[in-house]
Amino acid sequence: LMSLFMLGVLLILSVISLVALVPPGAPPVPCRQCCDHLEPAEGSGGQPPLGGFSHVPEVRTYINMTILKGDKGDRGDRGTPGKGGHEGPPGSRGPMGLKGSKGQAGLPGDPCKVLYSAFSIGRRKSLHSLESYQALVFDTVFVNLGGHFDMFEGKFFCHIPGIYFFNVNIHTWNFKETYLHIMRNDTEQAILYAQPSDRSIMQSQSLMLQLELNDWVWVRLYKRERENAIYSDDVDVYITFNGYLIKHSVE
Repeated sequence: LMSLFMLGVLLILSVISLVALVPPGAPPVPCRQCCDHLEPAEGSGGQPPLGGFSHVPEVRTYINMTILKGDKGDRGDRGTPGKGGHEGPPGSRGPMGLKGSKGQAGLPGDPCKVLYSAFSIGRRKSLHSLESYQALVFDTVFVNLGGHFDMFEGKFFCHIPGIYFFNVNIHTWNFKETYLHIMRNDTEQAILYAQPSDRSIMQSQSLMLQLELNDWVWVRLYKRERENAIYSDDVDVYITFNGYLIKHSVE
């Protein structure tokens, strides 16, 4: 109601101001156009412009909207969250932190299981070929871990599966052929050979073999159809056979 009352007061004051601008008893002012300020041309019979107001003042009503402002409304509902922005570039690396304190000792681990297998043997007697193949038997032991080499049969028996290295050294006989094989079970793996010569020489052969449990490795002299022999004596050891485990395959 107070707002409507103020609006009415403003309208009444505007009308009073308009009436005060027109003096009492003044003759009516005719309407004029934008070009009426020009003098009439001579002989046209037109009337000169009259004195007084050239136009009626424009009345503009101003309403102070601040007195019409209502109370503040309630807060609206929260809108849905917007989409995530693009991932920014990685930041620079930060400074190194302080050294941490020493941690507690861990539980003791299982003991490392190391497996060994090795032999090194020799022969002090010479050997000549017979009507059939024959195993090279040895009479001197340098190393025989675990007794894996059977001195009676002249064979190494595999107790630990894995990769093994083997080596044979012999001395040839004058004017006779030397013809031996390194055997795995009953299969030839490598030959050791020397042609007949008037000079005896040292010969050697080496190889590595992947052995399974209970495989056996030995040296075989060829049979008599090829006259062959190896030399040795009771003073020095001319013939040796060596082998050892490189890497076991037992997990």
